[in-house]
Amino acid sequence: MERTKNDVWVGLFVLIGAVAPVFLALQAANLLSLSFGSSYRVMARFDNIGGLKPKAAVKSAGVVVGRVESITFDDKTFRARVDMDFDTRYQFPKDSSLKILTSGLLGEQYVGVEAGADAKVLAAGDTISSTQSAVVLENLIGQFLYNKAADGPATPGTTQKK
Repeated sequence: MERTKNDVWVGLFVLIGAVAPVFLALQAANLLSLSFGSSYRVMARFDNIGGLKPKAAVKSAGVVVGRVESITFDDKTFRARVDMDFDTRYQFPKDSSLKILTSGLLGEQYVGVEAGADAKVLAAGDTISSTQSAVVLENLIGQFLYNKAADGPATPGTTQKK
């Protein structure tokens, strides 16, 4: 009897030890989000979402206030439609604006919320119209190189006057 009881406890700890790394890996990869609270869904359209993915964070002042639920292409406006679930604890004015931002230089992308000043707050099914698309690093580098080429080559042996 005593040996069977010990075997059950050892098996339980082995099972927990096997499940814990999988759980942590899913959390770290942002593939698993445990949210047991209620939420409300809002929608926004962006010209360019860059590398934004479903389940990406929606942050305001660095605090996660929601998650991106789905990303689709609107073939009528030729823009990306992003559906987001906001936690009901956080109420934002209707004139709030959204930006697609990047964590660090080459980190993951998320949606940043800047609160507006309207007295009315967002409700389920509302659309946020004030959006700013993602900054694409390749476009910035290309624009920089184009501007440098347009300045013309510097002639050797000449110095610039101050």
